[in-house]
Amino acid sequence: MSIEPQHSEIHKSRLPVFSTDMCAEDMEKMVKNAERASAFLKALGHEGRLMILCHLASGEKSVTELEDLLSSRQAAVSQQLTRLRLEGLVKPRREGKAIYYSLTDDRARQIIEVVYDLFCRESHS
Repeated sequence: MSIEPQHSEIHKSRLPVFSTDMCAEDMEKMVKNAERASAFLKALGHEGRLMILCHLASGEKSVTELEDLLSSRQAAVSQQLTRLRLEGLVKPRREGKAIYYSLTDDRARQIIEVVYDLFCRESHS
């Protein structure tokens, strides 16, 4: 892949700079990564799903706990949890009649931390 590091005195980016002479294989890989990233961001692009992920970032929660935290009905919470599960962001665990959800990996937690830093810290209120 023809990637040149980007140098800037003002802002050093961790992002690569792609050149116009990329081979077809590298371009295809880039498109696939963009598709995956887009699906991930679409899953985060709903207030209810984002709030669920915020709550799950601190640890596993039951559906009932999420209903209470979100002041939402069970049907609405379950619908958003289903979408997050289909996107591979959360996983369920049954214990008796209760169903608990947790994050599947650290991607969602990392994004939630960035969103928190950008929008929720006191200096940005």
